Amino acid sequence: MNYIGNKYRVLEQILPLLPECNTFVDLFAGGLDVSVNEDAADVYCNDINCYLINIYKAFQENGYEAVLAHAEARMEEFGLSKENEEGYLAFRNFYNHSERDPLDLYLLMNYGFNYQFRFNSKHEFNNPFGRNRSSFNTALQERLRFFMERIENFAFSSADFRDFDFSVLEEGDLIYCDPPYSLSIGSYNDGKRGFKGWSRDDDLDLMGILDSLSDRGVKFALSNVTEHKGQEHTELKRWAEKYTVHVIDRGYGNCSYHLSDRNTLTKEVLITNE
Repeated sequence: MNYIGNKYRVLEQILPLLPECNTFVDLFAGGLDVSVNEDAADVYCNDINCYLINIYKAFQENGYEAVLAHAEARMEEFGLSKENEEGYLAFRNFYNHSERDPLDLYLLMNYGFNYQFRFNSKHEFNNPFGRNRSSFNTALQERLRFFMERIENFAFSSADFRDFDFSVLEEGDLIYCDPPYSLSIGSYNDGKRGFKGWSRDDDLDLMGILDSLSDRGVKFALSNVTEHKGQEHTELKRWAEKYTVHVIDRGYGNCSYHLSDRNTLTKEVLITNE
């Protein structure tokens, strides 16, 4: 899944920092980059975006061959290709004014600009066409096969993080959190896409939950940024002092860890209680 904010580029840094566990919870699951690389016996994935979660459930319910057959039928019906913007827009309109099949949404994403998963305030998919770039190509189909095999036994839910059933976690289990970053506003956390935004109050609530879980002996790992374009997340820095902070080396386009100008600095971290 090419999902905004995914951790694909930094998996090699994050995965060695995650302790072994029997039960793993991905509280802000997104594109599942971390979850599909976990070896826990039981994996729970939650995300407030119900459309995303419904895609994963549809994968489980249908199986790879059925998903591929559905995609091929839609590609032929609407003439989907890297160049056919008219076909893409017709398919997008069909999706938004039909029962909104999760498998149609998945295919739409693969022909949209930068593979983005974007909605308007009415929950209508509104990503523009990905001309000469995006398509449901052979390489992506093979990745999908692997992806579906990995999530076959995952348990999925779509809820506000505060409402997740944390009773599934016992001492020694692990919860991973990659919430929206309050220091950086994007299309996934600006509150203008038909879903809730993200604020410092949400950060504080999440910190409180992680404190409570830590007191119960549950292990956690939290991805976030403590500095971004001249801003500091002082509450997060203060809270993290009682835990272990690992700096993640990740490029952000025009941002750099090595420039002296603080206005260009982004400091991404992984905070753990081990």
